[in-house]
Amino acid sequence: MCEYEKELQDREKSSSGDEEYFRDYKGRKAHPRKHGGFRASAITCVVGVLENMVFLSNAINFVSYFLKSMHYSAAKSSNMVTNFMGTSFLLTIVGGFISDSFFTRFTTFIISCVIELLGLILLTYQAQHSNLKPAENRTPSKSQAAILYCGLYAIATGVGGIKASLPTHGADQLDHHKQHHMSSFFSWYFCSLCTGGLVAASVMVWVQENHGWNLSFVISDIVLALALCIFVLAFPFYRYKSPSGSPLTRTIKVFASSARNWKASAVGRVNLGAVAEEDATEQSQDKFKFLNKALLDETVDEADIEETKAFLGLLPIFLTTIMMNCCLAQLQTFSVQQGIIMNRKLHSFTIPTQSLTVLPLIIMIASIPIFENLKYFYKHKRLTQSKILQPLGRIGVGLVLASVSMAVAAIVEAKRREEANKNEAVIVSVFWLGWQYLFLAISDALTLSGTLEFFYSKAPGRMRSMCTALSWCSASMGYFFSSVLVKISNEVSGRYGKEWLGGHDLNYARLDLFYTLLSVLNFLNFLLYLYCAKRY
Repeated sequence: MCEYEKELQDREKSSSGDEEYFRDYKGRKAHPRKHGGFRASAITCVVGVLENMVFLSNAINFVSYFLKSMHYSAAKSSNMVTNFMGTSFLLTIVGGFISDSFFTRFTTFIISCVIELLGLILLTYQAQHSNLKPAENRTPSKSQAAILYCGLYAIATGVGGIKASLPTHGADQLDHHKQHHMSSFFSWYFCSLCTGGLVAASVMVWVQENHGWNLSFVISDIVLALALCIFVLAFPFYRYKSPSGSPLTRTIKVFASSARNWKASAVGRVNLGAVAEEDATEQSQDKFKFLNKALLDETVDEADIEETKAFLGLLPIFLTTIMMNCCLAQLQTFSVQQGIIMNRKLHSFTIPTQSLTVLPLIIMIASIPIFENLKYFYKHKRLTQSKILQPLGRIGVGLVLASVSMAVAAIVEAKRREEANKNEAVIVSVFWLGWQYLFLAISDALTLSGTLEFFYSKAPGRMRSMCTALSWCSASMGYFFSSVLVKISNEVSGRYGKEWLGGHDLNYARLDLFYTLLSVLNFLNFLLYLYCAKRY
């Protein structure tokens, strides 16, 4: 209670910066004691638990649904899941653009959640009517496939808008002048995502495997509807920021003006006094100086140039996180296929491969309070916070662990393949896959929480949703790049012998070499990240 009262006092004293742009639901200036704050941001974390539970409970096991219920081949099912995940995260950039340009983040979330819910209802209806599903050993007809794809990509569209708008809406509730508050919010928001993932990987996967997808889809419908209701009913407590027009239009205008005035004499430093404090950073002043020539065009102002520079400065960090997300794609494709042919028995209970993420998720959830107490210790003792605890430091550690996870995966797969080919009666335990799940889960935790906080805190005020969406867009690029890398690996290895990942039997494939390649690429990517992070 004391901490809450202290926050209210701090926010009431703050009269500068972006606080003045926030309004209540009636359009009046937001009151610090009534709107925003820890209470409002905590509601977004609760909604995050429910929404991510629904998304992941379907995403991590859709390959099973496509195989058993829709009778697609293993390769087709894996590609469908990869494309679904990639599209979901790619559309976050569209959701962020809409949220920054046309609607408030509150409105964007509601529209997106309704779209996702409609997609789930469509899949629920199809799952419960046998005439809308293919007969045994038959693939779906055109009409059945059309229903499936409509529902699937309605969900992807909704997820894209939600992932872009929900975390930024929650962060908007806090005082942007208190960076430690912002950092704590993103830590707890990530904890909410992990909690939703934990329920999905344990309870929901068990429901799908033992009671079928009919019940699973119904539960998803109810939980997502509950999340929407909780979010909407809290509308009097939120503070809102009105959209500021298309950031893409402003960015294109800056580039076009710079190109037109390319041969003009150089323009000096941008006047920081004319730029809002939240949009101007000293780093951007010394970079991309050629954009200053856009000031010669009367339709471009200093704020537009600083906004463009700040956005461009984030792109190298964004690009160097894609390779780590390429590793994550393996957990829903090749790792699942590995688990199917390994020993999954624990006494009389058969462990679903997708549930191997449970232990890493529990560890990540438990680590959040430790991480927050460590940050509080540094702040309370007035010590300089370790660079590893800062966003760029956490991202770096996450990228290193991605390389380690793939190296471990290569060793485990080599051992599994050796035992399977030596003695078919000896089946390696699925728990050996737990190591790669553990390292990669921690890698994802550090990277995603770091990028969410970094992109939001360093983003221009008028582009926060789009910039925060870069975290999810990186995941999308990773899933798509994974498919490309598999294809390239097969083509190159096929020229010099046998394809690494050809055929249907992993016992005769060379998945261990593919994992080794990923480990090496991730290490080289980490070196590139160090260079980009030091230059930022």
